[in-house]
Amino acid sequence: MIELATLVLVGLVILAVIAAFSLAAFVIHAVFWLVLLPFRILFGLVLLPFLILKFVIGVVLMLVVAPIIAIVTLVAALVTVLAIGIPLLPFIIVGSAIYILFRSTSPVPAR
Repeated sequence: MIELATLVLVGLVILAVIAAFSLAAFVIHAVFWLVLLPFRILFGLVLLPFLILKFVIGVVLMLVVAPIIAIVTLVAALVTVLAIGIPLLPFIIVGSAIYILFRSTSPVPAR
């Protein structure tokens, strides 16, 4: 029984050490964040025109590239449909002929 109590005590000590290191890491992280906050705000204000320029250039490029991508996508879809449809063409013809043959005969009315 004493072994179990020792094991529980060792586990609690390890848990306390982990909690202390986690708290220390959190405090250090918070202090660094608060110390560097003015620099982050300053660089954010300095770099804001460049971010706006990046956004405008991205919009202009997307206006140019989007129609090209749409056309390429439509062509790829057409090629895919043809690549699947052409090998199936004999089966489609035979199936259509059978459908037309049986569709043309009138059913016998039930009495």
